[in-house]
Amino acid sequence: MDANAPPAQLRRLDAEAIDAAAAALGALLAAAVAEGASLGFLAGLTPEQATRHWRDLAASAQDSAVIVAEDAEGVAGVVVVQPLHAAFQAHRAQVAKLIVHRRARARGIGAALMRAAEDEARRMSRPVLTLMTRHGSASERLYRALGWTLAGVIPHDSLAPDGTPVDGAIWVRRLDAARPDAGGRGRR
Repeated sequence: MDANAPPAQLRRLDAEAIDAAAAALGALLAAAVAEGASLGFLAGLTPEQATRHWRDLAASAQDSAVIVAEDAEGVAGVVVVQPLHAAFQAHRAQVAKLIVHRRARARGIGAALMRAAEDEARRMSRPVLTLMTRHGSASERLYRALGWTLAGVIPHDSLAPDGTPVDGAIWVRRLDAARPDAGGRGRR
């Protein structure tokens, strides 16, 4: 790999492109779950089930942002950003998934995807971005290095793919200094 070349090319996928990439994204998701990443699934996730997850997302992703990282070997990673729709959370989006392929780790791809997720949240006019991850996971080092703040830990929040209870960590990133316009509402 050329030392000056980006670790991967990033591109935002529309619904049609998500559907076209569903098998590759499904393989990435299934491999990550098999390696112990929860990502909302338990052990035994098949490539077919993982592919169906991405096809379902393509069918309903009208305002979500799916950004894929591609290198010479194909899909190297993906991040999904979803705006929240409740009136009292119209200033916030969430990182629903961040996955980096094992072969592509430690090359800056996770950081590049997270910066792209932040850019998408700004594009959506969502100055607050949140995510949940397994407390104590390697990903927490990345979030901290990128300026995210640990907002709290929920004991036994979810199950690891093997069914073991794990603590969930909530992370937040303010993308600008301006407060969401609440029209004066919510102040005491």
